[in-house]
Amino acid sequence: MTRNIRLTLAAVVALILVAVVVLAFNRRDAIPSAETTGDTVEPAVLVREDSHRLTSAPDGKVTLVEFLDFECGACASVYPKVKEIVSDYEGQITFVVRYFPISSHPNAELAARTAEAAANQDRFAEMYQLLFENQDDWSRQEEPQTEVFLDYARTLGLDIDSFQRDLDDPATAARVAKDRTDGEAVGVRGTPTFFLNGEPLSDLHKDDLVAMIDTALAG
Repeated sequence: MTRNIRLTLAAVVALILVAVVVLAFNRRDAIPSAETTGDTVEPAVLVREDSHRLTSAPDGKVTLVEFLDFECGACASVYPKVKEIVSDYEGQITFVVRYFPISSHPNAELAARTAEAAANQDRFAEMYQLLFENQDDWSRQEEPQTEVFLDYARTLGLDIDSFQRDLDDPATAARVAKDRTDGEAVGVRGTPTFFLNGEPLSDLHKDDLVAMIDTALAG
């Protein structure tokens, strides 16, 4: 290989590395969203009467729905951005959380049941936060993280006997499965997946989502 060829190859590699860095920088605030069928979906399937809402708007004008997996790394990376949006638009939008545990995540379904068991004691939002903010402590473990989740319930001051019963209750598993079934029905193929007023959202930055929310509120 001649010196000129080596220099040319080195230059090409350098350009590729620069492009990768620029792309990563530009997408550092991206809110990933799994691919969907792309069609507007039936609101009654997206939001059920028993769906969990982190904030609610009396006028129901703007509804943002997230299908999530508590063991999903992308969902955890989006969590701080979602938390900001929920805080900034509290009372102005309705933000709905739907379970969509991925089978390849060994504790995802158990984590969803943990959140649901906490919801039975009106502490869904607090458990939602604990699961995401401590994801590194319990995710990617082959063995069930039941004891970890029981500790979270104790931290929240829950009735542990009731929490344990609800965690193991087939009705809790059925509630989680119902969310996943609804997700599949509206074209969810992975997590996180967002819908704004029934419209599935593709990859976008937080500022894009904020602009879309503002437009919907002004409409």
